[in-house]
Amino acid sequence: MPPTHNFEYLRLVLRKKGQSRPQQFPQTKDPTTEANTVFRAPHSVVLSTNASRVMSSWKSKQVVREQEGLPSISGIPLLLKVDTSLDLDDLRKQFEFEIVCEEEDGFVIVASDDIDLTVLRQKLTDFVTSVTGSGSVARIHELREDLTQEERLRLILSDSLLNEWRSIADNSINICDVSVGCVGTWEIPNKPNRNPRWKDETWARKENEWSNRRIEAYDKWDALKDERIQAIHGIIDHYGGEVLMNVDNVDVKALTLPDSFTLRLRILGNGLKDLVLSYPYIFEVVEPDNIETPQQVARDLKVVQSRLTVLPPPETAPAVCVIDSGIQEEHFLLEPGIDKATSRCFLPGVSDTDVADYVRPGGHGTRVAGAVLHGDVIPKAGEVQLETWIQNARVLDKNCGMPQAVFPPFVLREIVKRFNEGRRKTRIFNQSINADSPCRTRHMSAWGAEIDLLSNDYDILIIQSSGNLKSSRPAPHSGVAELLAAGKPYPNYLSEPVCRVANPGQSLQALTVGSVAYGPFEQQDWRSIATEDGHPSAFSRAGLGIWDSIKPEVVEYGGDFLVSGNNPADVDVPMLGRDRYPELVRSTMHGGPAFDRDEVGTSFAAPKVTRIAARLQSILPDESCLLYRALIVQSARWPTWASRLSREEQANVLRRLGYGIPDIERATTNSDFRTTLITHDEQSLSPGDCHIYQVPVPSKLRSQADDFDIRIDVTLSYVAAPRRTRRTRQGYLATWLDWISSGQRERFTEFRDRAVKSDATAPKSPGGLGWTIESRGNWGAIPDIRRNVGTVQKDWTVIKSNALPDDFCIAVRGHQGWSKDPETVARYTLAVTFEIVGQEIPIYEPLRTAVLELQTEVEAELEMEVEE
Repeated sequence: MPPTHNFEYLRLVLRKKGQSRPQQFPQTKDPTTEANTVFRAPHSVVLSTNASRVMSSWKSKQVVREQEGLPSISGIPLLLKVDTSLDLDDLRKQFEFEIVCEEEDGFVIVASDDIDLTVLRQKLTDFVTSVTGSGSVARIHELREDLTQEERLRLILSDSLLNEWRSIADNSINICDVSVGCVGTWEIPNKPNRNPRWKDETWARKENEWSNRRIEAYDKWDALKDERIQAIHGIIDHYGGEVLMNVDNVDVKALTLPDSFTLRLRILGNGLKDLVLSYPYIFEVVEPDNIETPQQVARDLKVVQSRLTVLPPPETAPAVCVIDSGIQEEHFLLEPGIDKATSRCFLPGVSDTDVADYVRPGGHGTRVAGAVLHGDVIPKAGEVQLETWIQNARVLDKNCGMPQAVFPPFVLREIVKRFNEGRRKTRIFNQSINADSPCRTRHMSAWGAEIDLLSNDYDILIIQSSGNLKSSRPAPHSGVAELLAAGKPYPNYLSEPVCRVANPGQSLQALTVGSVAYGPFEQQDWRSIATEDGHPSAFSRAGLGIWDSIKPEVVEYGGDFLVSGNNPADVDVPMLGRDRYPELVRSTMHGGPAFDRDEVGTSFAAPKVTRIAARLQSILPDESCLLYRALIVQSARWPTWASRLSREEQANVLRRLGYGIPDIERATTNSDFRTTLITHDEQSLSPGDCHIYQVPVPSKLRSQADDFDIRIDVTLSYVAAPRRTRRTRQGYLATWLDWISSGQRERFTEFRDRAVKSDATAPKSPGGLGWTIESRGNWGAIPDIRRNVGTVQKDWTVIKSNALPDDFCIAVRGHQGWSKDPETVARYTLAVTFEIVGQEIPIYEPLRTAVLELQTEVEAELEMEVEE
């Protein structure tokens, strides 16, 4: 049963709302843009010449298509290189270009429905004579001729498809995921501000007009998506291809996202080439991921004698959906906790009720389910009361693989919808499934974006493994043995691109989990690769993630590879090192013991974190999953050895261990010496808005006679709607958030004036509190990593008690993302923890009293404002 929750979480006091004061950073002008502004005629001529060549080439292709009886194609693609500070929406407003996708180094693929490029050519003419409204031409640095589309292909094809492009035979069968932009060339109009002279009926009319135009914009986006799906179907059908089926044999029309859709196609080589080269709105074409979950050789059989009574969880206990290879549901260690009525198989051509775990030798989903229920140690005797219901969603076959006919984003949405809308309203999902290669960093994958979208649409938390390196595998996706043989020592090789987190671990909303080792081992010419407890596992994929986000966020114990003394060395999981592998429940379908230490992987680290999430739901059943994620990350700490490293070495710790190993007690309880304050219920922020929270610091903690070490942790967890076609965090999210804190001895009123926009002059920022990461790469103690890139943002510091301010304040700020809809918001939760490191004085009760007094004061102020 969950422990008695003696120390309740304290409530963070929301002290001030307002518009955030924008930070001022020096702006540097792009020298190419400045030169174009000076030398207008030459720049216009170059752009105009290249545009004419692209137009002529494209029109010729359309004539040939018509002569050969190929499906007609509308629109023309253009590859631009622009000033990186340019708001891409200016390309839509000024030139009527549709933004197909943003790429790196200022490149952007756009498309125009008008293949004569009338607006562009007029702007180029106007630019020469400095006509008002043509200035943005200077910020288009290049319009690439790219008549063979080599550069466009480089940007939209995966590396493997690009390498094979010329050798793809016309009659070869290809299965690809094709992503298509459908942003259009319109936007939601700005909501009008009321003129005080307007009558009520005038304001109501203008509000109604704006609302109708907003609805019209969304209707146009839906119609555009349908139109583009039909256009692609025309090409697919011409070449005898098909959109692959889902598990119910219903056509998968598309994976819908706010700005794009993705289709998984089976199509001949000539059809694939025609589609990619001819359809201008495609921004990504990739081969389906190979789903990878490592399985080792069979182990010696053992007999387990059960002296154990396992009791089912309470009927109202949280449910965890295990998305995996199925579960041996009759296993005596699991059966009382299996919600059998909800079990379902999502594999095509397989019965819905075939949910067993057929993976040899000891299953995979069975092991994951056992780790959720029992954690690090399997009970051997006595009476065990389970805390969580396990729901079984089978998506992997007997080989622990996912058939290519299964499109992971689509089946994930089906699973979340089915279980979240079911009887138990499931909110926690464990997905110990990854692709077998590093994630791409050009765009968020369809799978990762679907996790982000589902987390925005539903109140859910998906705990995701970071993925594993194989013990041995040839280049280009080298295994550990090959990396070591190439002279790349552990742990340095984990910084290689081939070791980056695997899809969909780069998802911003997933809580991604890596693995650490139990400690050193050496015996019979075998030794562990990790040399200390809590070192990153030799197989654990590392970060940073997409857009340099901190991934994985946390790690848990998943074991380690052993390396032999041979030359070349063998890398394996021999049984003599079993004490350094996690203890896991095993499927006995193919024989063997009911549990053993015979397997390693991030797959089995992730469910230990899922176990903490389930405990949090049992304690805080009415709170948001955003808070569960925040509290798990808030509880994470680095192993003690990390404190001995240099700041540069700690940057690598952050890349490999994230924020560290979470702790179920720190996440779910307070103590006399550690107090966590949280926001109750989800809060929401629009772009430009700011919320300030105030934590009153009792004078007892600030005594000048004392110099206790006090650790402060802050974690912001938020969600916003994603958009796949952009390459930056700001462009990917509809609204993005960050946080700043008060400084040394900074009073509440001073911080308020610095954080919230007002007529008063912003005061200068005082000295900081010595945060570890900070919001800019050169501000924090750890260099070159920023805390504000991801949607979970943690930082921590240790300061002397006599340096604490009277009030510790946090401002959460909203920023403009891709959405111009004024009703778009980001939802968030916030957690702040104070801990007396040496436990010299109790902190919980003084803080609780101070918070209650402040809350009473704020409520009295609000009552006075209402009366006035």
